[in-house]
Amino acid sequence: MEGVLRLKKTAAFFDIDGTISREGLISEMFKKMIKYELIDNSKWYNEVEPAFTRWDKRVGDYDDYLQKMVDIYTETVKNTNSFHIAYIAKKVIEQKGERVYTYSRERIRWHKSQGHVVIAISGSPIELVREMSGKYGMDDYRGTVYQIGGDGRYTGKITPMWDSESKRKAVLSMAEEYDLDLSQCYAYGDTNGDFSMMKLVGRPFAINPTRELLKHLLQDQVLREKVLVIVERKDVTYRLNVNTLDLI
Repeated sequence: MEGVLRLKKTAAFFDIDGTISREGLISEMFKKMIKYELIDNSKWYNEVEPAFTRWDKRVGDYDDYLQKMVDIYTETVKNTNSFHIAYIAKKVIEQKGERVYTYSRERIRWHKSQGHVVIAISGSPIELVREMSGKYGMDDYRGTVYQIGGDGRYTGKITPMWDSESKRKAVLSMAEEYDLDLSQCYAYGDTNGDFSMMKLVGRPFAINPTRELLKHLLQDQVLREKVLVIVERKDVTYRLNVNTLDLI
């Protein structure tokens, strides 16, 4: 009917690693690929474990550890049949998909009860994101795409979703696809790669945020006024106002 006002929809965008999942799913994927002998065990001991040890002792950067795994994963999947990766991703989520933050799990349930569009948007391989999205009944998902050729094997080409600019483009694309009012939408993330989608929505949440993300939030006057910081430790969840935080 002419003259009828059409209401736009509300969505909730969730990063996965460190936001929903308490563990990095790519690290679980990596371990499984070693188990199934797709990755040589020496790759872990010689390249990944030193970076992990530095981070575990809090003298190194988590991103360095993550990048080591991503580089080896990318190198390994090239020319690998996509069936094997899809199978491993399914096993990872079957075994580790319940290891999530209580707050994030409850927020997913709440958004679904409100009729919101619930979307996973993650830098993890799309195969993992698809499985996690399905497990929690999400409406859509976006992840890093490792392209598959006509023979069913990975070509080595990548369309990333781990960086802030890629996530910004994805959110804008989905806002058009789902007819969203971004000022009423929610975004949940934990690293600086999630900064852009937080900036695009009216209701951003930083879940156990990294120091780098907090620094950027503190420097952005608009986000400072609307972002909520959620910290979950043991069985306690803290909700903090970023304006009251004092980084030391």
